[in-house]
Amino acid sequence: MLTWWRRYVCGVRRDRQRVTEAIAVAAMFSGLPSTLHALRTGGSFRSAIRYVYNATCAVGTLVPPGRPAFVRGAIVHLGISVAFGEALARMLPERRSVVWGAAAGLAIGLINVGMIGRRFPAIRALPLLPQLADNVAFGLLFAAVADRRHE
Repeated sequence: MLTWWRRYVCGVRRDRQRVTEAIAVAAMFSGLPSTLHALRTGGSFRSAIRYVYNATCAVGTLVPPGRPAFVRGAIVHLGISVAFGEALARMLPERRSVVWGAAAGLAIGLINVGMIGRRFPAIRALPLLPQLADNVAFGLLFAAVADRRHE
């Protein structure tokens, strides 16, 4: 039991720099699915930008005082990304990590957006499937960057 704890919870088996890069890439680009959805349904870049702004503000409602705010939302999003990136770094297997990362992203999304986030009106107002796709993209991107082969 203690060996399992040390290996999977206490120690990151991946290179620290790669984990940091993976978190940064996943945090920056995982919102592409919902942004593209907003572009497709809204019909303009302005609607997509407004969606990104509103979604970022919605994340800000997760912390006190619970009001939508862009800067607070960006900070909270970064914090969530770091927390889940660190968890993925410790728990994703190295074999087929992209597939497992996408599956883990879906699981994270179902819990964070589908269950917890639905209690917050600003998050509930966002379309669910694109938000879940963003979480899948986070896990996929994280794994792809963290476990890329040296060239």
